Amino acid sequence: MTDTEDTHMKETAGYLARRDLFTSSVETERREHSSRRAVMRESAERISLSKRVSLCSNITTPPHTSPSSKVQYLVSSRCVPTGPGLAPTVSHSSVLGLEHHKRMNEDNLMHAPEFVIKPRSHTVWEKQCVRLHCTISGWPEPRVVWYKNNVSIDPLSSPGKYKVESSYNVHSLEINRCDFDDTAQYRVSAMNSKGELSAFASVVVKSMFRLVKFCCYSKIGWCSEYGVTFETHIVEKFGVSFGREGETMSLGCSVIIYPTLHRYQPEIQWYRDDKLLVPSKWAQMHWSGDRATLTLTHLNKEDEGLYTLRVTTKSSYETHSAYVFVRDADAEIHGAPGAPLDVHCQDVNKDYIIVTWKQPAVDGGSPILGYFVDRCEVGTTHWIQCNDTPVKFARFPVTGLVEGRSYVFRVRAINKAGMSYPSRVSEPAAAMDPADLARKEAVVPGKPLDLAVIEATKNYVVLSWKPPSEKGHEGVMYYVEKCVAGTDSWQRVNTDIPVKSPRFALFDLAEGKSYSFRVRSCKYLNLLRSVPSLSDIPSAPGRVVPTRNTDTSVVVSWEASKDAKELIGYYIETSLAGKNEWEPCNNKPIKGTRFICHGLTTDESYVFKVRAVNAAGLSECSQESEAIEVKAAIASPAPPYSITVLESVRDSMVLGWKQPTFIGGADITGYFVDYREVVAGVPGKWHEANIHSITERAYRVSDLKENMNYQFQVRAANMAGVGVPSLPSEVFRCEEWTIAVPGPPHDLQALEVRKNSLVLLWKPPVYQGRSGVNGYYIDIKEADAPIEAWRGVNEKSCTKTYMKVCDLKEGETYVFRVRAQNQAGVGKPSEPTEPIPAETKPGSKDIRVDVDGDGVISLIFECSELTSDSKFVWSKNYEELTDSARLTVETKGSQSRATFNSPSEEDLGIYSCLVTHTNGASSSYTLTEEGLKELLKISHDHKFPIIPLKSELAVELLEKGRVRFWLQAEKMSANGKVEYVFNDNLISQGEVGKYKMNFDKNTGVVEMFMESLGKDDEGTFTFQLQDGKATNQSSLVLIGDVFTKLQKESEFQRKEWFRKQGPHFIEYLSYEVTPECCVRLKCKVRCPLSPTRSLSLCPFSHVISYMAAFSSNNRCIWPANSSTPLKIQSTEEGIRLYTFVSYYNDELHVTWHHNDAAIAFTERIKSGVVGEQLWLQISEPTDKDKGKYAIEFFDGKGGLRRTVELAGQGKMQQSHYRARVAGGLPDVVTIQEGKALNLTCNISGDPVPEVTWLKNEREMFSDDHYILKFESGKFASFTITQVNTADSGKYSILVKNKYGTESGDFTVSVFIPDELPAPRVPVSSV
Repeated sequence: MTDTEDTHMKETAGYLARRDLFTSSVETERREHSSRRAVMRESAERISLSKRVSLCSNITTPPHTSPSSKVQYLVSSRCVPTGPGLAPTVSHSSVLGLEHHKRMNEDNLMHAPEFVIKPRSHTVWEKQCVRLHCTISGWPEPRVVWYKNNVSIDPLSSPGKYKVESSYNVHSLEINRCDFDDTAQYRVSAMNSKGELSAFASVVVKSMFRLVKFCCYSKIGWCSEYGVTFETHIVEKFGVSFGREGETMSLGCSVIIYPTLHRYQPEIQWYRDDKLLVPSKWAQMHWSGDRATLTLTHLNKEDEGLYTLRVTTKSSYETHSAYVFVRDADAEIHGAPGAPLDVHCQDVNKDYIIVTWKQPAVDGGSPILGYFVDRCEVGTTHWIQCNDTPVKFARFPVTGLVEGRSYVFRVRAINKAGMSYPSRVSEPAAAMDPADLARKEAVVPGKPLDLAVIEATKNYVVLSWKPPSEKGHEGVMYYVEKCVAGTDSWQRVNTDIPVKSPRFALFDLAEGKSYSFRVRSCKYLNLLRSVPSLSDIPSAPGRVVPTRNTDTSVVVSWEASKDAKELIGYYIETSLAGKNEWEPCNNKPIKGTRFICHGLTTDESYVFKVRAVNAAGLSECSQESEAIEVKAAIASPAPPYSITVLESVRDSMVLGWKQPTFIGGADITGYFVDYREVVAGVPGKWHEANIHSITERAYRVSDLKENMNYQFQVRAANMAGVGVPSLPSEVFRCEEWTIAVPGPPHDLQALEVRKNSLVLLWKPPVYQGRSGVNGYYIDIKEADAPIEAWRGVNEKSCTKTYMKVCDLKEGETYVFRVRAQNQAGVGKPSEPTEPIPAETKPGSKDIRVDVDGDGVISLIFECSELTSDSKFVWSKNYEELTDSARLTVETKGSQSRATFNSPSEEDLGIYSCLVTHTNGASSSYTLTEEGLKELLKISHDHKFPIIPLKSELAVELLEKGRVRFWLQAEKMSANGKVEYVFNDNLISQGEVGKYKMNFDKNTGVVEMFMESLGKDDEGTFTFQLQDGKATNQSSLVLIGDVFTKLQKESEFQRKEWFRKQGPHFIEYLSYEVTPECCVRLKCKVRCPLSPTRSLSLCPFSHVISYMAAFSSNNRCIWPANSSTPLKIQSTEEGIRLYTFVSYYNDELHVTWHHNDAAIAFTERIKSGVVGEQLWLQISEPTDKDKGKYAIEFFDGKGGLRRTVELAGQGKMQQSHYRARVAGGLPDVVTIQEGKALNLTCNISGDPVPEVTWLKNEREMFSDDHYILKFESGKFASFTITQVNTADSGKYSILVKNKYGTESGDFTVSVFIPDELPAPRVPVSSV
């Protein structure tokens, strides 16, 4: 069919479908279309003038005859030249042809259509094809449409089922693979501007399969099926499958038969390419009572094809079909061809057997050089190669056979890379003359007799029987079958080779089970076929045309090879457009000129080419087809459903309905509504309610009669055409609604379905009641729950037409409905939604917010399920956005971005995005006031980025009184730079020899050094940092007392440094009392010897004896003065305070004090003396024991007081200290938003304490925002890189070791300035 003819047919079908849209009778009512007839008549007159045929009275062809008239003449007449140079003469048949031409062109002008040959009725077998054809004359050329049971046939709606052709006034309808549903009356209608004519033909499809028996036998008895009508449903169907040679594949379907009879079994049959499969070692069938399974134990390319499961009952049958593709196994040698297939023994004789096969589709990348044929005698495993050199034809006579023996054969292909795998072996063939076989086949053997078990063990059983009693049992062979007792599933034991002896041993029986056995007799027969002559390689197929089918398959059609002899079939290859990497679509040749290529990638573009194959080889490839993008074919939409009345007045009614479940692969462009009157229960004729399509799913049907009953139906339309109408609605009465409450809402829709929530949208009711609608209530129930299970979602009415339903149970399926409310009450509920499963579909994504480097705020939604027709639809508050002033939408690939042009409070709301032509891909994002402020802050930071600082500008004194100003940035690139400002004036390196600068970009440390501070250096120092767009600055104010103190300290350090350049005191003069009651005066002096030598220490001391009294034993009587300082020791019992004295005697009085009060000793607090040690033991110390402790000595002459402060040491030993926070943390920190905060404190304790930071009593962890460090076991630092309002709160540091725990607290308060800061400029003095 040409493109023009195809377009012509589509236009005709579309016009007649629209014309017959509201007609239901067999003979459609003619309607006049005067304007269209006028146009067609004028067009016909113009065409007739240009195509007028002049009939000649003489026989010869005039020289001036136009090419078109010559073609007509030559077609209708046969010219016979009478001699050289003479004009051709016309035979009697030519004259008849001319008369026929005259009759076909009556009046040489316009005339109504006329059937020259009418279509003929047919009776065909199931699975066969039938063609209805007719010849129609008429001018202008009639438009022809085919109907089935008065419904127009659309070939595009059922790809591959119907094929409509028109050529030279011959019109045909081809029906492929007929089934029972194709039994119908077919009508062909021809119409032009002069009139319309129809002709009828019937097609009857008969079943070629036997009916099931009316009774089923079981162990219990007979079960009659009489009077039972079965309903059969095939569910859980197998789909298009892909396998590889050598693998195992199972195909299965679940079968539901109602009613269920305990002992009834349907007939289960499996077909491959319409050929019935029988159990074999390659195919095993199983029926479990509710599931049919076919197992292909070892896949070969012979197993590729269309598989059909047929379930037959007494009442009817059901079938399901799907294609199975078998790919070549990976070759042992890279580049070797695929294995040949379909090896058969075509001609069998005692001297030779002709073996045939089919060439593989895959040649490995280089041409196949030939084939080797191997044979093996049945019963052995020894393979012998039959030919020494490869044969190129797919046919080879094998000789050298032993008469009477049976052989099997296999074939291997070879190319320059190597040898292929061998093919599947053929069926056994006996080397015998056909005459000998005919003599043996003269008598059909009877059934074996006296079957008995002569030996039985737990492992095997030996059967014995007698040959058939009839004559002619020579050469009779037997098949043995077994069946588990109690079932009716017989399995053949010797599937491959029948046995000749009337005795057989069975193995592989299950121990403990009971079996039944039976034996069949047969004659071993080889089909005899005539040997065809060798043929030439076929020509390349013609034009290849791919058409859309599904989102993973394409229908490929092509023109058959011309003059092809003994054609085996065709191979189809495909490649991604532009890749030139070809792969086979089928590995088994197909004989038609149409094939569905499966396993393609959606939205990819493919090209196809076809090769023909016969015994001589494969043809050249056809020309490449045009590239086609893989997507589902567009078809007419399914009918709408759930028609309801939304409002009714005296002369009109508002209808609502639901969108079709299948939209045909294209957007719904509109709806058409029909109505009819129903009088006394009898419906009338349908009338159209709207001429032009409507896009909404609600429509007011006007001009109705009050108090009349009506039915309605709705059709949906898309770019493929108008779909079939919906089922007629219920009977509605046209009368005025007077109820006070509102009508039902309509057009419910579920979006953003997740595992525990969804968003429900609806449209307000058309009928408002006596007052306006002021709220809605949403009801929910499980899909399979009874009607009493409806329950409310919201206790308080919702004023919007959408609501998010939360707290759903994952995996549960729900339905929803909505009720409207006004001042009078709550109205009738809407129609419930379709069942909605609460699950998050794989690949579901949510809308995310993005702020780019320029501070532009956007909403982004991605979808991985896009099709070529998908669109991103953005909405605000679930109303589609049409104004681009506030939001700009840009879509690239699978991502859509909605950008805020000028974010403000006007943009607050719920933003949602829906992707059409997907499985409900949608999401939403709620922009709140707080969220907008946060986004604006981030946007400002991106527009005016700030370099984060680890530490602000600080000052410290170095040796020789040098002054160091420094700060540390978080991170700086190689392009970073720093400007140094003093009192609004830039200063540079080496200016007047006063400043020295250093900038380490790796560490971010910025330094400036001054040798000393003068009076002119009082003011503000500022470091200004810049790194690309990012900037920051930090200032330090040195004025007044702060500057004076720093200047004096610098001067002192400078003088000290100069003092220490000569001899100087390290320790000034001091004294000490020795245990011998002597006073020692001492000091230490450092004396620099030379610039290159180290300093030496020159300590000296001088001893002076005090005037003191001595006892009679010449011992010093002033022991109190010899006591050591009071120390604290941690013990297992608690805390011990102790001191040592050099001399202790009874004259020494000791008193212990706590906070200047004498201690009252108890069992917990004790004192004592051990040797020269005086101690105070505090057991189980508490906070009350903290304070100042003192020990007083009195020896009668004088006294001494030693004190120590006990402040939380706990059970610390002298060499161990409790974990402590030494200081450095403020109580309150007030900081501006956007700044960096750095705090440092000292930690002490031995062992080294563990440090934990807390925020609002919750533990914190270091990240990019919070940087927590603990260095050298002494210094803990806390840094917030960029402070924001969320950082306000109470912070704590907790230090802990085995001797105790201590914490330090501080509060951070973040404030936001009233106005955004201006760009950084040098800061004036403060």
